[in-house]
Amino acid sequence: MRTSENGPVTLHQVAHAAGVSPATASRFMNGTARVSDAKRRSIEDAIERLNYKPNLVAQGLKMGSTRTIGVLTQSLVSGYFNDAMVGIEDAVKAAGYALLIMSGHWHAAEEAERVELLIGRRVDGVVILTGNMSDTQILDFSQRVPIVAFGRKLEGERVFGFFLDNYGAACEAMELLIEQGHRRIAFIRGSDDQEDAHARLAGYRDTLAKHRIEPDPGLIVAGDFQESGGLQAVNQLLSSGARFSAIFAANDLSAYGARLALYRRSIRVPEDVSIIGFDDLHSSMYTTPPLTTVRQPLYDVGSCIGTMMLGMIGHDEVKVPLPALSLVVRESVRRLT
Repeated sequence: MRTSENGPVTLHQVAHAAGVSPATASRFMNGTARVSDAKRRSIEDAIERLNYKPNLVAQGLKMGSTRTIGVLTQSLVSGYFNDAMVGIEDAVKAAGYALLIMSGHWHAAEEAERVELLIGRRVDGVVILTGNMSDTQILDFSQRVPIVAFGRKLEGERVFGFFLDNYGAACEAMELLIEQGHRRIAFIRGSDDQEDAHARLAGYRDTLAKHRIEPDPGLIVAGDFQESGGLQAVNQLLSSGARFSAIFAANDLSAYGARLALYRRSIRVPEDVSIIGFDDLHSSMYTTPPLTTVRQPLYDVGSCIGTMMLGMIGHDEVKVPLPALSLVVRESVRRLT
């Protein structure tokens, strides 16, 4: 940025170079007043010549908006959340908004603290990507700032929460395994306090019931949506002597851990055991073998969230069609003979 001898170029210097008053230059930049074509050209020429960069924060505070949207994620290194954040950013940047991102690490108290920090930074809205805060907490925060939450069902004057059809997608994944001849199917659960984990477990159970397959409680093992949880779950299954020909993992990370546990016991995938995951993270097409999984179009989810947020900030009623989940068949599932 070009600077004067005393620092960055100021609005007063732009106004002087354009031959207008500072008030006229300010109103022109804020879009709060019309000026003649001659004055507009003079101001624009002065901005270009001096390479003037307005103080967007100060400008925003004067207008009651910082043009910033807060995003509460759970992990800054997860591909799951990164795809969604890119979608949000692409949806809002054309409207002049930037993101301020914080992580809650799956701890409700930390998540609430981060939302308080975002509101304290005067963000115009807050996006919550899953997490463990209660619906009541989120509704309370929505009295202070518009909120869009992913992974829970909420609706109010200044809040909208939604989730995708995890149940239907889990049923579809189970149908594939049963169609391939599998009957002894293990299930690695997700976190007990997550709605999508409950929906996927329900899809597993209901599809077994639909095909009159007697469920074995010993084939349902605890997980936590992490690689380590999948590893421990399969170790537990193998140590118990349980018989199974396929594993349905509640997410791809759990499937990665499950795959490692099988590899360490010299159990081949899919020759000995088939595996199916949920999410379709980028790395799932590069596992050995490439993972069959349910695709969550997380970039599209983020785009929907960004569009919803802009509508809420602008007090518009925005109806955004939610993206659908789909099954991606690769090489980790085989037909039993």
